[in-house]
Amino acid sequence: MFNILGIDRPLLHAARKLLYFWVRTHVLPQEPAALELDPAKPVVYVLQRRFLSNLLVLSRETEAAGLPPALKPLAAGRVRDSRSFFFLSRPRPWLFAARTPAYSSLMRRLVAAAHSDPAFDVQIVPVSILWGRAPDKEHSIWKLIFAESWGRQRAFRRLFTVLLHGRNTLVRFSAPLSLRAIADEDRDRAVTLRKLARVLRAHFRHQREIAIGPDLSHRRTQLDGLLEAPRVRAAIDALAQDNGGGPTALRRAQQEARGYAWEIASDYSYPVILIFRRFLTWLWTRLYDGVEVCNFDTVVNIALDHEIIYVPCHRSHIDYLLLSYVVFNHGLMVPHIAAGVNLNLPLLGGFLRRGGAFFLRRSFKGNRLYAAVLNEYLHMMIAKGYPIEYFVEGGRSRTGRLLPPMGGMLSMTVQSFLRDSSRPGAARPIAFLPVYVGYEKLFEGRTYVGELLGRPKKKESLFDLLASLRELKKNFGKVHVNFGEPIRLADVLTAEHAEWRNEEVAEDARPAWLAAGIEQLKARIASGINTAAVADPVNLVSLVLLATPRHALDEQQLARQLDAYRRLAHDAPYAGRVQVTALSGADIIAYCEKLKLLQRQPHALGDVLYFTQDDAVLATYMRNNILHLYALPALAACLLTQNRSLNHRHLLRLAHAVYPFLRAELCLRWNDDELDAALEGCLHALSGMGWLARSERDDMYAAPDIRSDEYAQLALLGQALRPTLIRYFITLATLHRKGSGVITPTELEALCHLQAQRLSLLREFNAPEFFDKTIFRIFIDTLTRNGRAELRGDGRLHFGEALQKASGEARFVLPADVRQAILHMAHTDAETDAPDGAPREAA
Repeated sequence: MFNILGIDRPLLHAARKLLYFWVRTHVLPQEPAALELDPAKPVVYVLQRRFLSNLLVLSRETEAAGLPPALKPLAAGRVRDSRSFFFLSRPRPWLFAARTPAYSSLMRRLVAAAHSDPAFDVQIVPVSILWGRAPDKEHSIWKLIFAESWGRQRAFRRLFTVLLHGRNTLVRFSAPLSLRAIADEDRDRAVTLRKLARVLRAHFRHQREIAIGPDLSHRRTQLDGLLEAPRVRAAIDALAQDNGGGPTALRRAQQEARGYAWEIASDYSYPVILIFRRFLTWLWTRLYDGVEVCNFDTVVNIALDHEIIYVPCHRSHIDYLLLSYVVFNHGLMVPHIAAGVNLNLPLLGGFLRRGGAFFLRRSFKGNRLYAAVLNEYLHMMIAKGYPIEYFVEGGRSRTGRLLPPMGGMLSMTVQSFLRDSSRPGAARPIAFLPVYVGYEKLFEGRTYVGELLGRPKKKESLFDLLASLRELKKNFGKVHVNFGEPIRLADVLTAEHAEWRNEEVAEDARPAWLAAGIEQLKARIASGINTAAVADPVNLVSLVLLATPRHALDEQQLARQLDAYRRLAHDAPYAGRVQVTALSGADIIAYCEKLKLLQRQPHALGDVLYFTQDDAVLATYMRNNILHLYALPALAACLLTQNRSLNHRHLLRLAHAVYPFLRAELCLRWNDDELDAALEGCLHALSGMGWLARSERDDMYAAPDIRSDEYAQLALLGQALRPTLIRYFITLATLHRKGSGVITPTELEALCHLQAQRLSLLREFNAPEFFDKTIFRIFIDTLTRNGRAELRGDGRLHFGEALQKASGEARFVLPADVRQAILHMAHTDAETDAPDGAPREAA
């Protein structure tokens, strides 16, 4: 009878049953097909450490997943064995611990067979088994004894590990390695054996690092080292000198620096992570119908050879909890999260800090010591290889659009990377990972509406947190987490300054080319988040109904429009990573009614679906999450319903005139050179749907007959973008009426805000975000960047014929009544409120 590790098979099966009375595993990938095993080739599994508990788990999980059993006898060519696995390493007595571990006899025979038979091949599948995933802390006996770490484990310690962490065991099957491919690289059998062992050791090391993180020092040890960094020491000495010098001033400066360090630093605790995991599992089941995750394989692949900086959009306080939960549940280390110091509340702040949060102040301008401590702390985290998460928008979006990315944390990250880049092998590659987080109903939605209407933002408090618990009774639909394309920092730097690798950068230095590199990085991150958007049922219904005058539509027409938008997203895709709901139009309506977002008015000629006034305001947030996906086709629809037909060249020219402002506001992915091709794709898709007709003879595009259903659908699509275009014309008309060199950007922003607010009352734009100051600020900034206006030394905006021409082109975009209303307001303001001595333009 065959035996394994000196144990008969029946005893092994009995031991496995006994073990699984206690052990609970989380297996990745969840679908065995993801491994893409070749059924024609034998499979051999490899475990890193020689422990009976690992083998029992491997045998159980291969059978449960429908994979070739690990305990099945191996028959591969001339190689015969009683099992289909081997151990890469095994524990040795301490007297021989320094000796090189012997290779498995099965591993030796497989390599020998590959060299003697050119047709021989097996699939070697590495299997990582981690019993608990706490990072190792140098001064923590409990962690050293009871959790997975980077140190060696003996059988006695393994027993405690299984007992304490068996219910949190991660099992990861990795993609198979071809022994044939490795053997073909060298003719020497011994070299192939060493190479295979080296490849497997590196693989297991990477897997452990991305699951439990790098080795951690004790927090006090970390901070003591941080305060001894030259940059921090220089800031301490400078503060001491500013306060009069001497031992007392120096001691006070040192105490202040230490206080900053303890205020900032996280205090990662694995038990707290497990508490968070259990609590959040309960919370998601109470709040949401599910958390849908897409493209997580991107994270696993990039984590193997890059340090990850997660850069998600910021829609809710739920964001950072959700992302950490998703990452941990998929077998990777929880990122250390940059959180605002406003969240460092009593009790809650301590839990967040132990969950990986580090706290920073919103503003510390002029505080050189705080800046030095924060920079050095971030550099320490990056140098040690911790995954980090921060929000480039700075704060939560109140409108559903991405906020303009801030450069502070990005700049510190890049400078930290550059500090080590001149030392070969010192700087681990960094990849920024954009993450889209989308909610079907927003936890803070009504608070955001109040802030847009002018109510002051409330400071976070523990009382408000407890008061929000009543929201747990409501259903918030699903949450969607989609991971975008990684942005490798080295690629961004090379594109901006090819010689950056050959230049040594001092700690406080900011090379002349760095600012442009940061701007490029900001744009790519914002665009990357948007290219991972999810068009869910609520977003699509909001996009359709908010384009109607009374936020209401016949049920059949609504279903047709929803189906058309799903088809448009397929025929003219915004990006490959965008996800679109698979529900049909009718199913989307039923789903939104279940969430109590849609109201139904029965009618003999067909039921009408509508938003209430309050729900319509909240729906603008959801629409704005995906408005960028439909911006180009909506622009084409707006132009062709306004003009009925346009020459192809004229259509492209008008699109180029408007696009820079759309791109700035909605973080669109195409640059000016790519716009023509993108717009052609949209026009082709609209033509295929029967919404446009193209005449090849005279190169004209025309809208359908005004009485047709297709025209009504095209007009509805155009209306989705019309509020955005109206805001642009408000700004152009106001600046034109005020005159060149008369008004400052801040004054123009405030005046446009008031005019949009007034137009919202007159024209029933039931959305506070319509007159959001941030949107006007982006537009005014774009005016100066693309040369249509110039901000001179006097602080005022100057312009010439280019702006006047842009203002005149509004007739191709907006209906006459809307243009007249805007011109009337601008004219009235110019006549009544212009500063003394300013030119007053004629109407």
